[in-house]
Amino acid sequence: MSNFSIVREFVLLGFSHLHEFQILLFAFILLIYVLTVLGNLAIITLTCLDTRLHSPMYFFLCNFSLMEMLVTSTVVPRMLADLLSTHKTISLAKCLTQSFFYFSLGSTNFLILTVMAFDRYVAICRPLHYPTIMNGPVCVKLVAVCWVVGFISIISPTLQKTQLWFCGPNIIDHYFCDSAPLLKLSCSDTHHIERMDFFLSFLFVLATMMLIIVSYVLIVAAVLRIPSFSGRQKAFSTCASHLTVVVLGYGSTIFIYVRPGKGHSTHLNKVVALMTAVVTPFLNPFIFTFRNEKFKEVIEDMTKRLRFRDAAAHR
Repeated sequence: MSNFSIVREFVLLGFSHLHEFQILLFAFILLIYVLTVLGNLAIITLTCLDTRLHSPMYFFLCNFSLMEMLVTSTVVPRMLADLLSTHKTISLAKCLTQSFFYFSLGSTNFLILTVMAFDRYVAICRPLHYPTIMNGPVCVKLVAVCWVVGFISIISPTLQKTQLWFCGPNIIDHYFCDSAPLLKLSCSDTHHIERMDFFLSFLFVLATMMLIIVSYVLIVAAVLRIPSFSGRQKAFSTCASHLTVVVLGYGSTIFIYVRPGKGHSTHLNKVVALMTAVVTPFLNPFIFTFRNEKFKEVIEDMTKRLRFRDAAAHR
């Protein structure tokens, strides 16, 4: 890598323009990050411990929570360190490593959201065949494919970025090594990498979103054929959390990444990127638990057991 790079270190500008609010931002983002990790860990723990949650839907949710926790962990710790530091430099190798894991995990996330939509489609539209179609081995294979495809697809553009020349300036106008701000600093021809980035964004964001939309169109058509209102309400309630997360995740990502060219890095992009990297992973545990009756039931039962143990211990 050093054979091709004149500039070997970059400065992550982050939120330097908000100098007087650095401590406040640090405290706020740290709180959000801790709650995000605890919330997603709680979903993973409850899913593993309670047999009522041992079903394909919660298996996929468990993997999604793990993914959200990892995605935010590729960005937030570095952001927090930079908020308290005057030395905000990052080497090219570390920059590309962060970028690789952020986009690999993000791509895998969208694939898992698509699999979750397919799971809801089979459960509602093919209920008699659901146990056969979505059996244990099939669910494991689907998740494994999501991980493998998500990571393999980002290898090629990352390797191509290692061949770029960086002649200066070396200031990345972002709080992490996003692709567009990094390519903007290169003095090499980056058109091929830009096109590849756009294609991958199209594939993992727009293509998966279309599959999710098709799944929900079929789900809505099937639900409307259910004669009872309570039956329709129950069917829709199983999809509400997933649909909310889809809207939050896809909205901000489409705004940032599904646009050709590299001249979009602005303060607005950084704020919107916070939705993907910080806010959405924080909200997801609340969305999935508060809107899911089975999760609420499990949490209530576990709270009662803990209270009973505490009462017994004090006797």
